[in-house]
Amino acid sequence: MLKTLLDLGFKEVDAKVYLFLRSMGPQKGKDIADSLKLHKQQLYRSLKRLKNKRIVNSDEHPAVFSSISFEKVLDVFLEVKKEQADDLQESREELLSRWQDITKKDNSN
Repeated sequence: MLKTLLDLGFKEVDAKVYLFLRSMGPQKGKDIADSLKLHKQQLYRSLKRLKNKRIVNSDEHPAVFSSISFEKVLDVFLEVKKEQADDLQESREELLSRWQDITKKDNSN
């Protein structure tokens, strides 16, 4: 499963944190750091990345972190990839035009 997450673009520490939360359920940051032998700064950077991707959620007081299902992780990644493809499609003509301008200048020298 770790390899699958890495193939999806997870950083290794993020994949380990996600897998830990999936297998152990909601956890406090200290317990995650202790179990995975991570420095607190490293863990909280990872949790922030995962929260920004909507893969990890947290309750505020006390901070308890939980993860979404793997099915939802796939949905999130599919959504991001679709948005990237749409953005590329929208800028396709402009990119081709710029490329042609660059190659014309190169060929005229």
